[in-house]
Formats: sequence, C-alpha cells, structure tokens
Amino acid sequence: MNFNTSLLHGKAVKFYEHGATLPSIVQSNAFRYSSAEELDKVFSHKAMGYAYSRVANPTVAAFEQRINELEHGNAAVGCSSGMAAILLSLMNILCTGDEIIASSGLYGGSIDLFEDLKKFGITARFVDSMTVDRIEPLINEHTRVVFGEVISNPSLKIMDVEEVSKLAHAYGIPLLVDATTATPYLINPIDHGADVVIHSTTKYINGSGDSIGGIIIDGAHFPWDFEKFEALSSYSKFGKVAYTVRLRTDIAENLGGYMSPMTAFLNVIGLETLGLRMNKICCNAARLATALSKLPGIEVNYPLNNEDNIRIARKQMRGMGGGILTFRAGSKEKAFNIINDLKYVVKATSIGDVRTLVIHPDSTLYVKNTPSQKEAAGVYEDTIRVSVGIEDVEDLIEDFTDAVNKNI
Repeated sequence: MNFNTSLLHGKAVKFYEHGATLPSIVQSNAFRYSSAEELDKVFSHKAMGYAYSRVANPTVAAFEQRINELEHGNAAVGCSSGMAAILLSLMNILCTGDEIIASSGLYGGSIDLFEDLKKFGITARFVDSMTVDRIEPLINEHTRVVFGEVISNPSLKIMDVEEVSKLAHAYGIPLLVDATTATPYLINPIDHGADVVIHSTTKYINGSGDSIGGIIIDGAHFPWDFEKFEALSSYSKFGKVAYTVRLRTDIAENLGGYMSPMTAFLNVIGLETLGLRMNKICCNAARLATALSKLPGIEVNYPLNNEDNIRIARKQMRGMGGGILTFRAGSKEKAFNIINDLKYVVKATSIGDVRTLVIHPDSTLYVKNTPSQKEAAGVYEDTIRVSVGIEDVEDLIEDFTDAVNKNI
C-alpha cells in the first residue's frame, strides 16, 4: 500500500469494537480482573493486559500501533508531550558521566533540556552541522548518543540520516532522531539507519492544534553493548528489544510521562489525513518561500533553497522541504511590524497546524538561550519563523507580500 492507503487500511487498523472505524476512548484509570493471580501476571509483565493508564491504555496502544507501523518500527511508546518523549528516550540509556553529541540548531526547548541534564552529570556536546566531519572529532569513550533533528527547527538543515547513522554505528553508538518537522510522510528514518525516532505528535501528526503529545519509536536493530550501556544492563536478556522493554516497563512508567487516552484518540484522527495535509503544506511552503525571496530586503531560509539540503532530500525524502520557513526582516522592529500587519496568519507558537502560524523566535522560543546558542540555531533579532498551513497559497503570498512591502 502507498502512504495514504496505509494510513487507513494498514495492519494496525484493527476491527474496533462494535464495528467502529476508530478506536474507543477508554477514559479509565484502572482495569478489572477476575482474580488476583491474573492481575499479578499483568503487573509482572508475564501476561498481556492493562492495569493502570499511567502505564498502558487501550486507546493509546491503538495509536502506538498505527504510528509504529507507519514508521516501520518494532514498538512505540506514547508520551505526554514531545519534550517528555525526548527526555524519556535519552534517560532510558544514559547514566551520570555519559555524553550526547547533538546539533546546535535544535529547537530551543531541546537545548534547554540538555542544560538541565548537566545537573545529572550528563553532558551535551554541540556541533554546528549534523555531518560526519563535524560529529566524528567529538566522539570519545563517554559518548553514548548522537541526537539530532531530521529537519532542524528553525535552522532548517536536513540531516543525512544514512551517513550519520553509519558513523555512529561504527563507534557502537545509537542514532536518535527527532523527526517532528519531517513527519513520516517525508521520511522514515529507521529505513535509513536511525535507531530511535521521536515525534512531538502535538505538531503535524495531530494537525489541528488540539492536544499535546509525543511518541518514541524503537527500530530494535541496534546491537546493544550492555557493559557500555549500563542503564540497560539488567535487560540484557531481551537483546535488541532491551531499549523498548526498559522504556515501557521502567523509565516511562516511573517518570509518569505517558500519553492520555483523549490525546491518543485525537492523534489517530489527525494521523489519517497526514499525507493530504503535508502534501498541501509542503507545496504551499515552497511557493511562499519563492515569492518571499523575490521581495527586496528579505533573506529567506527554506530547506530546498540550499544545494546540500536538496541533495540529501532527493536521497532520503519525498523531494519536499517541509512546512517551515524563516526570513530576516532587517531589524526586530521591522519583524514585529511585519508580524502585526499580517491579516490571515495566526500569531502563535507551535508548528504543524492546519493554519499558518508566525512567531518571532528570538523573543519567545529562544528567550532562555544565550546569544551564541541563538546564532547557532539560526535565530537573530530580526528572524521570523513561519509554519505554513493549508490555506490557499495565493492568499498567503498576498498577505505576506503586503506586510513586507509596508515595512521594508
């Protein structure tokens, strides 16, 4: 099946109860069993079943199965937010003294998280580009993870997942990728060598801006060295699925960052139109980027405006550049004026909505970051970030053109 057909008719789309075409919302925190023995087996993971919705829930499981199939993974775990997904994916394998190699162009919240991990003795070493020549010099005996965004937000650099994964694997290190901005529509990172894929489902997967969630997908291909990865040592008997087993039965359960049933249901609804929305969003973004680049005094950053990005996109993606672009207005005052003069575009945080969203990242998303961190992420005081929606692109072009011409 092709992408859109698989969304609706894949193996994970089961015959739901009562002939429903969507899973039921099981809004229950506990589950009844006929005997103490049965409950004992479920709690000790000796039998399938649900015991408590902080640990597992039928509605969440239905969403996990569908996104796992879509990403060609082995198993998936829903989380309460994208940030929770990143934290849990890392804490599942890291201990004090371990190091992460990460892109300096990450989303500001992710950079903040790595600062928090310093307090637990986990160090992040940043590279200005997720390329082999930048990453390899930083690898040492303490390196345990290479982490990056497939399309960095908002610097909009595309990672060559295949090349980076080959390098990481040569040193016995897993590659964890945040694929939120790329979505499964543009790329399945596991097929290109990534070991764990993370999404903020809040964004394109949900698509309607009505829930907060995240998900972790384990490809279960990485050959874990259980002496090197001490956090997984007691799960060695599970071999390549040790990552999933600990994530499901230990770290996610204990830290309490599991997805809610209602969020999972809303994500299932959003997932079914992901292909249609992403196709429209990517086409709109490319056309808007082209139109803006023709305006005097405007410097546009869009993934497919860069030759290196184009080469990588052709190799590993569907030939599209995603739904985000940034441009520089010349000054913070002009950036604010342009944002304020937009008629149709919503002034709001987040990305991946059906509506076009605009924000000034320097004063919002990166307000906690240092000037050097902002510059490394491609954020300046005159930067405007646009998350393009599904509106008629002619209206978007007219709206942005009028606002820019009025202020430049």
